[in-house]
Amino acid sequence: MAPADATGSGSSGAAPAPAARNGVAPVSAAAPTLAEQVASVPTDPGCYLWKDADGNVLYVGKAKNLRARMRQYVQLTDERPMVPRLMAATKSFDYVVVGSEHEALVLEINLIHQYRPPFNVDLKDDKSYPYIAITKGDVFPAIKYTREKHRADTRYFGPYTDARAARATIDVVRKVMPLCIATCAEWKRVRRQLQSHPEQASVAALAQAESGRPCFDFHVGRGPGACAGCITPEQYATHVAQVERFLAGHRGEFVSELKAEMAEAAANLDFERAARVKRRLAVIDGLDDKQRVVLGGGQDADLIGFWREETIAGACVFVVREGRVSRTCEFVLDKGLDVGEEELVSGFVKRYYDQTSDIPLEVCVPVELADAETLEGWLTARRGRRVTLHVPKRGQKAQLAQMAVNNAHHYLARYELRTGYEDKRTNEALLQLESALALDEPPMRIECFDISTIHGKHTVASMVVFTGGKPDKSQYRRFKIRAELDEANDFVSMSEVLARRYGPERMADERFGKRPDLLILDGGKPQLTAAIEQLGALGVDIPMAGLAKSDEELFVPWDDMPVVLPSGSASLYLVKRVRDEAHRFAITFHRELRDKAMTVSILDEIPGVGEKRKRALRRAFGSMKRLREASEGEIAAVPGVPAEVAHEIWETLRAWDEELGRGRERALGESDA
Repeated sequence: MAPADATGSGSSGAAPAPAARNGVAPVSAAAPTLAEQVASVPTDPGCYLWKDADGNVLYVGKAKNLRARMRQYVQLTDERPMVPRLMAATKSFDYVVVGSEHEALVLEINLIHQYRPPFNVDLKDDKSYPYIAITKGDVFPAIKYTREKHRADTRYFGPYTDARAARATIDVVRKVMPLCIATCAEWKRVRRQLQSHPEQASVAALAQAESGRPCFDFHVGRGPGACAGCITPEQYATHVAQVERFLAGHRGEFVSELKAEMAEAAANLDFERAARVKRRLAVIDGLDDKQRVVLGGGQDADLIGFWREETIAGACVFVVREGRVSRTCEFVLDKGLDVGEEELVSGFVKRYYDQTSDIPLEVCVPVELADAETLEGWLTARRGRRVTLHVPKRGQKAQLAQMAVNNAHHYLARYELRTGYEDKRTNEALLQLESALALDEPPMRIECFDISTIHGKHTVASMVVFTGGKPDKSQYRRFKIRAELDEANDFVSMSEVLARRYGPERMADERFGKRPDLLILDGGKPQLTAAIEQLGALGVDIPMAGLAKSDEELFVPWDDMPVVLPSGSASLYLVKRVRDEAHRFAITFHRELRDKAMTVSILDEIPGVGEKRKRALRRAFGSMKRLREASEGEIAAVPGVPAEVAHEIWETLRAWDEELGRGRERALGESDA
């Protein structure tokens, strides 16, 4: 591994200071900055490793041009949210020069597997996933269920994310084609004997016929009888090849071979053998009934869907072979919205296909990848045939890709429920807020306000409450702003709401709940200052913070500089969720008042429409929008509305819509001018 400095001494860092001479200490040169060290990195392809002060690897990446790529990090021109946090923790780096971008990709995958850097995308579960393995290194290879994947003389199929599905598949395989299983005591005896006397491999069937004994599986038709000399290694190899094709999802050729064998047995009047083959074909037909065709033309493809949350994501792989979904694999990733979608997808593709040897000719992903060409070259080298990455936009593949997204969403929800992820994350968020905002205790009750208005009309405010980090909707409150406003004025509106909420009467009212541990305002320093003045006049002391929309910074009363919560942290996710919920609640209330006002004002202008008919119209259509979209006949069908009145309502609404359209055109014309 190459050093980060120009001296070739190892990892980056300052050189040791020279010894003092004649009792006078020398002036030590300042340690070079990361930017200065990156300037000496070569422009060749390779991998780079960012490290912390203890030398732990934080992130591994690859680059076609090492210097140019690493410079984007130190100069913070890389816009990914995790880069500032990564560089704040980085104190040194290493790099490895290779011959091509393809070699850099292979090395990157190996380094990530070796170091498990916290800033790289990885699988959330630390367990090893199950595989179905065939011990190809044995004279009579056996099939087995395993969680290990390291033997060069064994072929692995998977990974499977459902252990029961893997075991059930082994059971089905042995019904279709008799094969020894690695847990069989007789198979282990034969294996030990052949390992001790490898010269007997060519006459293994004769040797077992003389001294062997059949196992139970042979008697029930699931074992080929290698333990009793009933099959030669050559015949057994044919069984193994057929099982490999079956596990790889390529059943068409396998079925053709079985049908030919059944026909041959029937022609030779070997009806018992023909019946055995027919039973195997029936097992395969039963599988086909369960696996419907989803892609025409017998295509082989993997379709990958993702569902991302703030710091966690679900991934689902639909494994389609010969046009049928042969299995689905579901994973939880340790990154979510805190990294870019492209990086998440690319990281998962590398991680997943590094673990499996079952690589199709086409891999469907949700976004275009910058390193798609390099990934295709790597997958092609592993597959032995051309593999392409594709982003489906329409048709069957797009529908199946959306199904993969839905499955990823549901799997992530099940994972969170099973592990109590939300509770752990909420507790972590409350503790982080206590520390970041210098609170006396975790903010178990958080209140947040938001104002919604259009040019001062129908101005409303919302108050949402989070108890224990979760929405407490029974405590939500809505306020109509009483102040007469000619235009939007959030400061006046917020002052009124705070006075009404934290006035003596409301503070003593049990229906409003207890005093909050934290007050969050939607806005920056000016909104916070106005709130401090208002609460000061009321004599109320409540810890508060203003959340600025632009940079997601928290302004606090005790510091002129904002508090920046780490990107992707549980605390930032919580305060954004509180702010967004307050905004949603305010907007909903504002729309209700606006729609109600419009409905009342318009219908009041129509002769023959009184309170009774207005109520009938509201019951029939539910909203002004649906009433405007209704035909004259649908309005006339409302009980209690005569045809002539329905005609007046319909014509008035059409005229109102035309006037709104002309208003929009005028507004657009003024903005263009």
